[in-house]
Amino acid sequence: MEKSTGGSLTLVGTPIGNLSDVSPRALAALHACDFIAAEDTRVTLTLLNHFDIKKPLISYHEHNKRERGTQICDRLAAGENAVLVSDAGLPAISDPGEDLVRLCHERHIPVTIVPGPCAAVTALALSGMPAGRFTFEGFLSVTKRVRREHLLSLQHETRTMIFYEAPHKLPATLRDMLEAFGDRELALVRELTKLHEEVIRTTLSAAAERFSAEAPRGEFVVIVGGVPQETQKATFTAEQAAALARDYVAEGMSASAAAKTAAAETGVKKSEIYRILVEE
Repeated sequence: MEKSTGGSLTLVGTPIGNLSDVSPRALAALHACDFIAAEDTRVTLTLLNHFDIKKPLISYHEHNKRERGTQICDRLAAGENAVLVSDAGLPAISDPGEDLVRLCHERHIPVTIVPGPCAAVTALALSGMPAGRFTFEGFLSVTKRVRREHLLSLQHETRTMIFYEAPHKLPATLRDMLEAFGDRELALVRELTKLHEEVIRTTLSAAAERFSAEAPRGEFVVIVGGVPQETQKATFTAEQAAALARDYVAEGMSASAAAKTAAAETGVKKSEIYRILVEE
């Protein structure tokens, strides 16, 4: 089979604050490509100058992604190789690069990746919040109605939730979260990998009060605890608890033991669960 003469796109993770975090593979990819597609060419130029890399830059961001995405893919199909970077972290994660990657796949243009820092998982690891299961929600909308609808859709989310937020929007976001979720455990992680890196372990109510009087500084990752266990239990109906108990019976438990286990997990009385199982 004749080898394709087309080029490829390489996603390159860049530092989220500390330039020393750039990887050797990232530098090699930046040196080897024909051109670099960047969210903000001025930000990327600072990175390139620091490592004495001279490559043509083309802007690719939310406001030009449709037109520019087609142009980039045309160049790749013609045989050039490109690197895609965001201002910081992994491109295509809460980033318009997602659209370019999809377009490349649709046009059968190879896409590879050089992994690097990601603010969401870095902040979660640093926060001490439950990390076994989590959901990444990115940036909330600047439109109050859409932002409120987004938060209300997460009212019953049991996993740890991760958001990005700019400092000037943080006070309003904290107030909206408190209204939607009630008081929850919270970690605010700011200025990751930079000189003033900080983890603020607090609650939504305390944070909302603090930042209504104090101007936040730096970029924030906001990590909110999921629905507390006692609240989760209160949301189960007797029928739902009995359905859980049936699963335990199917696994070999006695009806009494299954009812007891389901009661402990749901908060529904054991006697009520056992009554439903016996009646069946």
